[in-house]
Amino acid sequence: MTPEAIRTVSQLRQEFYDRFAAKMNVPVKITTRNSSTGNLPMASWIDDRQRMNYLCIYVHTAPDELLPERPFILRVSINKGAGIIQSRLWGRDCRGINQSWHFDLTLLPEEILDFCTWIVRLIKFHRQGGVLDVPEPPHPFDFKMSTGNLLVNEAWTQKARQEIRVGH
Repeated sequence: MTPEAIRTVSQLRQEFYDRFAAKMNVPVKITTRNSSTGNLPMASWIDDRQRMNYLCIYVHTAPDELLPERPFILRVSINKGAGIIQSRLWGRDCRGINQSWHFDLTLLPEEILDFCTWIVRLIKFHRQGGVLDVPEPPHPFDFKMSTGNLLVNEAWTQKARQEIRVGH
């Protein structure tokens, strides 16, 4: 990645995680990068069933010295890749990692902060067993949501999908 892309991702992660923690209404632990294990910074929390949940922002594609025109696209992952976090870090009350659902959202850097509230609502939707409606996303997806339902575990914004098509 270019130095500028690295700075941008770092700033967006920090701002997104701070906003996310403030909106969740439960304690959220924000971890920093662990260079010895290669783990990325993430936000994690314990749900009402005492399961650990986590959200991680990482780079899907980014420009670098060899391919400076490569699209800059991020991914927000919720509960994806259970091997990257250890539940023992949360103490005796945690019953393990929530593996009952996961979600990936692929989007442009300029879209990510707009999705913070939407992602919190999506998490609440799953916590409530689907009794709440999922709100319309702040930027359109590359598919149509059925009324108030999100029946997929992965979504791309239209702009991110366009960028990846143009960039490859």
